[in-house]
Amino acid sequence: MAFSQNSKQKQLETRRQELRREIQKINELRSENQSKAKSELSLIEDFNYKINVLSNLIKVTNQQANLLTREINSNQQKITDLRTELKQLKEDYAAMIVKSYKSKNQQSRIMFLLSSDDFKQAYKRLQYMKQYTEHQKKQGETIKEKTAELQATNENLLKQQEEKKKLIAENRTVQKSLEKERAEHQVLMATIKKNLSRYTAQIKEKQREADKIDREIDRLIKAAIAKSNEKAGKPKSSTSFALTAEEKVLASNFVSNRGKLPWPVEKGFVRLGYGSQPHPINKSLTIKSNGVRIATEKGAKARAVFDGEVSEILIMKNVNPIVMIRHGNYLTIYKNLSEVYVKKGDKVSTKQEIGKVFTNSSNGETILSFTISKGFVTENPSSWIYKM
Repeated sequence: MAFSQNSKQKQLETRRQELRREIQKINELRSENQSKAKSELSLIEDFNYKINVLSNLIKVTNQQANLLTREINSNQQKITDLRTELKQLKEDYAAMIVKSYKSKNQQSRIMFLLSSDDFKQAYKRLQYMKQYTEHQKKQGETIKEKTAELQATNENLLKQQEEKKKLIAENRTVQKSLEKERAEHQVLMATIKKNLSRYTAQIKEKQREADKIDREIDRLIKAAIAKSNEKAGKPKSSTSFALTAEEKVLASNFVSNRGKLPWPVEKGFVRLGYGSQPHPINKSLTIKSNGVRIATEKGAKARAVFDGEVSEILIMKNVNPIVMIRHGNYLTIYKNLSEVYVKKGDKVSTKQEIGKVFTNSSNGETILSFTISKGFVTENPSSWIYKM
């Protein structure tokens, strides 16, 4: 039980430190861009993300405090039981010492042996005397061990109580920060609602642009699949890549690293998650996200998350360059680059820099859109990237 609680406490502490680092990253990026005039849409995304992280941090810290409370109560009960046990042990030991002192006289011991009816009884009495002496010795050692255990439990209890105090104090600070973020969020939302139709139009336009890019990516992937099947002598209509032996190994290695792949940027946090979700400004609108949007620092480099081959460099009018890397029958797609360091057909390795992420000069935002797909069916990057 204690091992299980210790393991749970370690997991919670690891998660708490991750959330703290994430908040630090958000604050650093905010500080870096504080002189820039961000759009209300971007600010709302920032607020929503930080509020979510702060809420999770409070939740995890509360779980730690509650677990510590249970451990403290358990140790307090253990201390009570140990004290009762020690009291009884010491009383028994004291009685044993008195009895031993009374029978310590060498003559009385000899008489005890000589008064035996026969040799067998004398031998048993001798064994009893030895066992009694040994028991007395063990009783003394048990008292020492229990006393040491009591002291260690007391020390552990004091440490746990101190840890709980720190967690509670930290949670108060985080709670104040959360309340501040929520208040600022409400003020911004009140401003936005005054002109909701204009923002709704902006949201729809951004979604149309994203859908247009995704359709072009789908077209390129389908063309690449058809080409691979034609080369292998298979029907062009197939929906999956025809893989060579080498590509099968690559795909297998990619799959075996699911959940362990590095981030496509060195520093950053996910500002928009994968999948369909209601828009934070207008809940009646649905955001369709085929990947994740990662906020990172100015000058950040996009990195290949695994070994592969550059499948396409997509250039579209009024759209920043996009790099597609193939890993057997899987693809990783890196959108919103300002510079590209690779060309179609290049072999790339894990963490190799493939381009520079675009920074918007008007609001200071540096956002990488990242997608993972099997063929042209997208998958949630958070299932593939380590601790995303």
